Amino acid sequence: MATVAFLGLGVMGYPMAAHLKNRGGHDVTVYNRTTAKAERWVAEHGGRLAKTPAEAAEGQDFVFACVGNDDDLRSVTIGPDGAFKSMKKGSVFIDNTTASAEVARELAAKADAAGFSFLDAPVSGGQAGAENGVLTVMVGGDQAAFERARPVIDSFARMVGLMGPAGAGQLTKMINQITIAGLVQGLAEGIHFGKKAGLDIEKVVEVISKGAAGSWQMENRHKTMNEGKYDFGFAIDWMRKDLGICLAEADRNGAALPVTALVDQFYKDVQAMGGGRWDTSSLLARLER
Repeated sequence: MATVAFLGLGVMGYPMAAHLKNRGGHDVTVYNRTTAKAERWVAEHGGRLAKTPAEAAEGQDFVFACVGNDDDLRSVTIGPDGAFKSMKKGSVFIDNTTASAEVARELAAKADAAGFSFLDAPVSGGQAGAENGVLTVMVGGDQAAFERARPVIDSFARMVGLMGPAGAGQLTKMINQITIAGLVQGLAEGIHFGKKAGLDIEKVVEVISKGAAGSWQMENRHKTMNEGKYDFGFAIDWMRKDLGICLAEADRNGAALPVTALVDQFYKDVQAMGGGRWDTSSLLARLER
């Protein structure tokens, strides 16, 4: 059993922290910007509530964070009451936020200078993956810190991999989102075409999903897309934040992402339709408007 803090109890962090406590058997302290949510978590799962990230992190073996963006991450780490002020030497900070590789490298350097480790460890699998404890975790950082942290991360993960030095986890997550964007747009166009052609979409997918066109998106989203239901996963608002990170990194490293840039604009159109909280499969709604 390890002593663990978890910072940020959103739709992902709330169940992830619960798995650390209930499946992993760790001693968990939680912090959330809205204290009522942290109080509810403690009432449901036990553990301890902290009033600041620094209080939560004090004396802990591992500190996890899952917050909104780079600015939120800096706030809970190097802000006035940030966790980096109180982390003990030899401990490990594990950041599950989808953020930039730039902030990961910045915080890893600060952690190293202070005598503890930083792992950027964004996750994939959405809310359902967090609730079921089957997330994929892409990690950047030091091998020794990764080996110490991996058994703890396993509490909420199905797959955990070290992708390289600081920032590599975030870069891998960018590839994940780039790939998903193209897949969902292709699936949306395929379903749209099939409906216009008068085909039975269920019969079509039953056949093509067993061939080269098959994907997780097809298996898990075609039915709800065909029914015009878009409340089954990762929201457009969040996806656009992630694609913005991808496009900014591409500007820095010279990568060409023409399809990603185009799909990002399609998601912007869905936002303008009032679908910012619809899931990413709602690209079909744009075609059918």
